[in-house]
Amino acid sequence: MEDKVVVKSRFGRVCVFCGSSSGKRECYREAALELGQELVAKRLDLVYGGGSIGLMGLVAKAVHGGGGHVLGVIPRTLVGKEKTGVTVGELRVVADMHQRKAEMARHSDCFIALPGGYGTLEELLEVIAWAQLGIHDKPVGLLNVDGYYNFLLTFIDKAVDDGFIKPSQRHIFVSAPNAKDLVQKLEEYVPVQDEDVAKLNWNVVEIEQPTSPATPPPPSPAKQLGFSGGLQQAEIASVI
Repeated sequence: MEDKVVVKSRFGRVCVFCGSSSGKRECYREAALELGQELVAKRLDLVYGGGSIGLMGLVAKAVHGGGGHVLGVIPRTLVGKEKTGVTVGELRVVADMHQRKAEMARHSDCFIALPGGYGTLEELLEVIAWAQLGIHDKPVGLLNVDGYYNFLLTFIDKAVDDGFIKPSQRHIFVSAPNAKDLVQKLEEYVPVQDEDVAKLNWNVVEIEQPTSPATPPPPSPAKQLGFSGGLQQAEIASVI
């Protein structure tokens, strides 16, 4: 019997956003396992939020059990709360949520969102917004398990119709109902070209501002943008 030929992926590591809960329906757990198996089949390593429970744990265990490398990134505050049971793969503890997202993006070649809650949505929409602004051009995929994200897709279409999102930027991300089709779409993804975005320069240069004795110096760019001292905006721009 001939060995199955595995076509080399354009990616090395995939960042997966998903819930620390498994949800109430079996289809979500099945989708998480299917995604993990698809990553193993494509010989792709996993970057994720560092927990070993819920959908996060299922994906991580599937990839790790299949021989793939797993990197979990978790804020120090959540250690012992999100991470329970046996550690899955390599665990990297960071200072805060901002650094977590930057580290996950730094080590990934593309992004996939499984079903999840507020945290998953926030992570997904942030990497989409980064792509919209030209901070990165990495593919972003939505695993729309049994229509879980249908209302989100309807909302985005409404934002396009009402002029809040450019029609071309509707295609910044791709979606599919199963892991195999989604990974294939990510492989075929071509970054959206926007002339206005292409003119932006995300290499942060600190600008000196005059101050008077009565006026305190302005906060650093990192603090203005909501990033803690452990993470600089320039790092995001340079590594993604």
